[in-house]
Amino acid sequence: MQKRALKVLEYDKVIEQLSQHVSSSLGREKATNLMPSSSYEDVMRWQLETDEAAKVLRLKGQFPLGGITDIRPHIKRASIGGMLSPNELLHIAGTVYASRQIKQFVEEMVDAEIDIPIIEEYADQLNPPSQLEQNINHCIDEYGGVMDGASDKLRSIRQQLRTAESRIREKLESMVRSSQATKMLSDAIITIRNDRYVLPVKQEYRSAYGGIVHDQSSSGATLFIEPQVIVDLNNTLQEARVREKQEIERILIELSEQVAEHVDVLRENVLLLTEFDFMFAKAAYAKKIKATKPKINNYGHIKVFKARHPLLEPKEVVPNDIEIGGEEFSTIVITGPNTGGKTVTLKTAGLFTLMAQAGLQIPAEDGSEMTVFDNVYADIGDEQSIEQSLSTFSSHMVNIVDILKQASSDSLVLFDELGAGTDPQEGAALAISILDEVHNRGARVIATTHYPELKAYGYNRDGVINASVEFDIESLRPTYRLLIGVPGRSNAFEISRRLGLGDHVINRAKGLIDTDTNTVENMIAALEDNRRKAEEELQEAETIRKQAEELHRELQQQIIELNENRNKLLEKAEKKAKNAVEEAQAEAESIIKELKRMRSHAQIKEHELIDARKRLESAAPTLSKKIPKSPSPAQQKRTLTAGDEVKVLSFNQKGHLIEKVNDREWQVQMGIMKMKVKEKDMEFISSPTPVETKPLAAVKGKQYHVSLELDLRGERYEDALLKVEKYIDDALLAGYPRVSIIHGKGTGALRKGVREYLEQHRSVKGIRYGEAGEGGTGVTIVEFK
Repeated sequence: MQKRALKVLEYDKVIEQLSQHVSSSLGREKATNLMPSSSYEDVMRWQLETDEAAKVLRLKGQFPLGGITDIRPHIKRASIGGMLSPNELLHIAGTVYASRQIKQFVEEMVDAEIDIPIIEEYADQLNPPSQLEQNINHCIDEYGGVMDGASDKLRSIRQQLRTAESRIREKLESMVRSSQATKMLSDAIITIRNDRYVLPVKQEYRSAYGGIVHDQSSSGATLFIEPQVIVDLNNTLQEARVREKQEIERILIELSEQVAEHVDVLRENVLLLTEFDFMFAKAAYAKKIKATKPKINNYGHIKVFKARHPLLEPKEVVPNDIEIGGEEFSTIVITGPNTGGKTVTLKTAGLFTLMAQAGLQIPAEDGSEMTVFDNVYADIGDEQSIEQSLSTFSSHMVNIVDILKQASSDSLVLFDELGAGTDPQEGAALAISILDEVHNRGARVIATTHYPELKAYGYNRDGVINASVEFDIESLRPTYRLLIGVPGRSNAFEISRRLGLGDHVINRAKGLIDTDTNTVENMIAALEDNRRKAEEELQEAETIRKQAEELHRELQQQIIELNENRNKLLEKAEKKAKNAVEEAQAEAESIIKELKRMRSHAQIKEHELIDARKRLESAAPTLSKKIPKSPSPAQQKRTLTAGDEVKVLSFNQKGHLIEKVNDREWQVQMGIMKMKVKEKDMEFISSPTPVETKPLAAVKGKQYHVSLELDLRGERYEDALLKVEKYIDDALLAGYPRVSIIHGKGTGALRKGVREYLEQHRSVKGIRYGEAGEGGTGVTIVEFK
């Protein structure tokens, strides 16, 4: 990439922000050296890496990167036989621990069927030497000290050290506590000089303790003396310290040799941990700037939605849609007032390209698309006033000449204030010629300009389109919105009028402008009016669409609530009915037991029998009866016959007429129940459909009736299954909702065969054993669909 382009597009500032999200110096080094790639395959893989890392952060909230350290110098020194310090060994152990944690974390995500193939590939390559980590942690504590348990010899030496120190302190403390100590010692304390225990003795009493003088105070009044009685003990202590140091060095050398044995593995792990740190730094940065993964193409098309420059304050930036390189145009010429946002738009397009080609996500909405260029060229200057000097123009022209030497059909070229800094006519002519040159090469070009001659440029060239940054005449402020397809107006006359300049002066100025310029300005004004009207109509249509969607959601919610309420009412009614039947069954069972008890006695008193009969009658469940509807005249005149389907109004249930009991009552079959019902409590529904007479029907006869029960007791297994098959077909033809099959308990073979057949039948909704009053496990109740 062109170094000037990287600088003027402020790519280095993006890298600086990215570096704030790394977890180690390894990741910082890789982030700092990140450069955009012109390889389509590299860019695609980098984007997938960042997207996978962003996916992990989105699902898990974090990734275990703690403990990673740049241990490359340590393992290099260990490989050549050097002795590593305790802290260096701790860094190695910490890095091995980080490798192990990452590997385990990724394996758990893969086991949870989270699709992260690139991260999984990196994690599979991690090979943390766990035994080395354990050995280091066994010998060195978290503060960098070698622990007693590192070896038996070290433990013994340190025990000797503690014993020697204890004996020295005991002797010195007895001296400090003696009656003479207050007079001879400057302070009643024990201190250390030259790694030996001493006492602070006054100058005049130096001979009282003998021994060795190790130091004196600045005034010379106090001498730090090692009393003669502890010289031998101090010597013993020093010898123990020397042995301790030698043992520690031996342990560190041994651990360093173990590190040397794993140099290749550790070096490979460091490279993989660097990739992980860098990958998740990119994902964390994307999360901070609310970026998304762009689609990457290799045919020069850029299309981003709601693009926001990542270096601007999120609350201040105005999102813009930017498109270039499609089938319609490959060059955009942006016009508009100063400080209107032209340069920001230019930089946003260029910086997004660099970020995307570096594997970074872009702060734009989902669905945005970026392409891969072989190079990005930019001529962007900060000075934009008409007072630019010749030297400034010359420097820009030198850069443009360099761009024209290298730009190709696979390049993105950005010109800011093209041709500015010289005579307007010459500058405009140069700008047009330069644009023609890079446009004809097939490069993607975005240029900003003030020259009015370029406002009509897009109308005279295929593949070129005008654009502008919107300016609010009412507030005299730019809105920073990019309008593709509409060239910018100068707005000088409107701004002057708003600021109070007289109309006669403005009209005279308009008269001095040539006809072509007026025509272009009027055309631009018409375009702006049409665009504004189109936006208003679009906004109105969008409002209507949202209202329709809201109404649709409300209706859906109402339907859902209605269905839920209906289901709740049905469940409540079914539960109430079930409880009533269960209570009635329990009461009936109690009455039956009572009757059996009475029968066992020789004599039954009349009043006891009457009382039991009343209890049996009251055990029937009482259901709330609705007021029956008055039958229609047609129904009143209808003559009911056996087999008719009727509705029993008091129970709100359908049934079939079996036979007439008397002039006012019929025996009605409702499900598995038969009961007498008064004719006025029934409502006719339909008569049975006449069936074409067949030989089988003739054999059965007119009075043939399908029972609600099938008794299989005593039947052979094969014959019983044939009977069940035929009985199920007859029951379905009769329209029964449920039937009972009595198979008895016995060995259970017949019961098992019957239930297996019923479970496979396509018309059976469900089966269950009978209740206590229905025969228990000796009966199977069958419900049809």
